[in-house]
Amino acid sequence: MKVGLEEISPTIGSKEIVAWLPTILGLGATHTVAIPELAYPTYAVGAQMARAKFVTYNSAEEIPADTSLVWVNSPSNPTGEVKTVAHLTAVVARAREIGAVVVSDECYIELGWDVTPVSILHPDVIGTSNESVLAVHSLSKRSNLAGYRSGAVLGDKRLIADILALRKHAGMLLPSPIQVATVAALDDPAHVASQRDVYHNRRTVLKAAVLDSGMKIQHSQAGLYLWVSAGKPCLETVALLAGVGILCAPGDFYGPAGTSHVRMALTATDERIAQVASRLASLPA
Repeated sequence: MKVGLEEISPTIGSKEIVAWLPTILGLGATHTVAIPELAYPTYAVGAQMARAKFVTYNSAEEIPADTSLVWVNSPSNPTGEVKTVAHLTAVVARAREIGAVVVSDECYIELGWDVTPVSILHPDVIGTSNESVLAVHSLSKRSNLAGYRSGAVLGDKRLIADILALRKHAGMLLPSPIQVATVAALDDPAHVASQRDVYHNRRTVLKAAVLDSGMKIQHSQAGLYLWVSAGKPCLETVALLAGVGILCAPGDFYGPAGTSHVRMALTATDERIAQVASRLASLPA
């Protein structure tokens, strides 16, 4: 995937553009934003900030005809699911059919474990044109630089021109020192490989401990999380794990479809991950 400078806008991290993009694109009370059924809450918050309504979907066929903006998140937060080329292609086709913009949040795309994630801007997905298609990227995960707040949105140059024009008047500019650090990070693939190894080793330890405890893992082919079910309501699982000193996120925080799951993260230190594994072994059978 190659893009020109006219097809990229720096952003102050990825959360900022996720939250503000509906407003930047001029959406309002008469517009609809489609978000994944299980999703990072900021997609819905961004729609609400623009006073737009939001709906959830699983497949392209479920995206309503009056939708103006479609969010994709692959690899997913919270589930770690990686969408197939067929799914991405169908979503792009549906968005183009109804005249919607489709935006893929790809902040975890370098962290594929069981499968290799594919960008929505890949020619296998969009063909020869990125019209009405954008992708959001970040250094927070791949480079462990969350505090630097360095991200980017790229794709359709007509949309990027509109985004840049509004952002500079709204003061949403990435400071020059952060831009220089961003260039340095993007020019150094070695640190990304090193960071992947750290997360892969933690995942190996935590995944084995979760499965040995009798709980199940769904999706989780990529990213920094395991989507775990103990076969009971998520708050009961949260309480069960808290009882042995393990903190996790209840699945229903990401949507009603998550009521039987919890999200466990790989972002703790190696020592903490080892402690979690040990504590999982102490759970009652």
